[in-house]
Amino acid sequence: MHIHILGICGTFMGGIAAIAKQAGHKVTGCDANVYPPMSTQLEAMGIALTQGFGAEQTALNPDVYVIGNVVTRGKPLMEEILNRGLPYISGPQWLAENVLRDKWVLAVAGTHGKTTTSSMLAWILEDAGLAPGFLIGGIPENFGVSARLPGKPALDPASDSPFFVIEADEYDTAFFDKRSKFVHYRPRTAILNNLEFDHADIFADLAAIETQFHHLVRTIPGNGRIVSNGREANLDRVLARGCWTPVERFGADAGWQLGALHEDGGFDVLLEGKPQGTVHWSLMGEHNRLNAVAAIAAARHAGVAVKDAIDALSRFANVKRRMEVKGVANGVTVYDDFAHHPTAIATTLEGLRRKVGSARILAVLEPRSNTMKLGTMKDALPGSLALADQVFCSAAGLNWNPAEALEPMGGKAQTFTDFDALVDAIAAEARPGDHVLVMSNGGFNGIHQKLLDRLA
Repeated sequence: MHIHILGICGTFMGGIAAIAKQAGHKVTGCDANVYPPMSTQLEAMGIALTQGFGAEQTALNPDVYVIGNVVTRGKPLMEEILNRGLPYISGPQWLAENVLRDKWVLAVAGTHGKTTTSSMLAWILEDAGLAPGFLIGGIPENFGVSARLPGKPALDPASDSPFFVIEADEYDTAFFDKRSKFVHYRPRTAILNNLEFDHADIFADLAAIETQFHHLVRTIPGNGRIVSNGREANLDRVLARGCWTPVERFGADAGWQLGALHEDGGFDVLLEGKPQGTVHWSLMGEHNRLNAVAAIAAARHAGVAVKDAIDALSRFANVKRRMEVKGVANGVTVYDDFAHHPTAIATTLEGLRRKVGSARILAVLEPRSNTMKLGTMKDALPGSLALADQVFCSAAGLNWNPAEALEPMGGKAQTFTDFDALVDAIAAEARPGDHVLVMSNGGFNGIHQKLLDRLA
């Protein structure tokens, strides 16, 4: 089959491209912005890319067009597809029908932590010899790729693994299918990590997102398992609307619990108050410890012994762009992190503060997500950035004034519409021993290397 993917350079659609290519399909694609690293990764697989959404691409004559949710009405190629009645399908539906069918799907849903928890879960299954397939919205360091088909399990190398781990996003599927992506996946095991208001561009309020999570719960079979954050009243409310699947909770007073935190960053895991073992690792923050416990619980449902899952996490190497150290120059450490929601910003800063103690943290923020661009959560920013010593915020492309939003922080916060001026100000402020934490869900004009070059 020849598939042509519209919006191929997004992490999710790029993952579909990689999986389709591995499955033996001919894959081509297009996007508005074809640039590294995704363009390089796809071209290395032999996938031909086209810049833009020109109608002339119908000359490729694929068997089906796979449509990403970045594609809107009015794109010349999409209009040509519709006018000529050519076959098209959304990315999530194509994945469900061609890859996930008959698989034991382990889905990780939630406002925060999906990528990290999915990566942990995939690694636990891999370390146990189960060779899972996966599609994750980032690149786990343990694998070096964001997506792959199931492999050959160590105990049964004559067949493919039945397991597939997927990051289950609540964002909408496509312009013609406004359901959340995750309703297509039909998981047997599902992690519900947390639930807050986000994606203000497509959801009117928290209740609208809760309804989508309820729809996900409706697809999970009675012989499946839901692993839900016991600290989240919003998730309890979702489950109270109807649940036909056994539920295990984590993070609360019952079920899976966090035990003692060790000086080296390791922590004990408890189940119903009984010690299960100690995770030895260097990841920062309670949010990552909760992610780990959720992954351990989900892996147990797939047959991995708890002690083996705990041991596997001692070899977990995290995900690119999750507190990733980009370099050290003149005694200043520069980090890259994907945080872009106030809660994620706060938990990321909390983890770094615990690690660096009283050393100065310079927080650099690019409000780039659709929700942040709309200014929906601007009032929460001062509180989420409170643990930083200095804050530098990009004001480019916003329809609200971050200087006004950050005014409660006084002289601790500065905003910039000019990118070069932003870099100059950070470099002038930084001194040996400082930690510069850059938070954005985009490329941020390559700010990390530019900062390192200036600091050097």
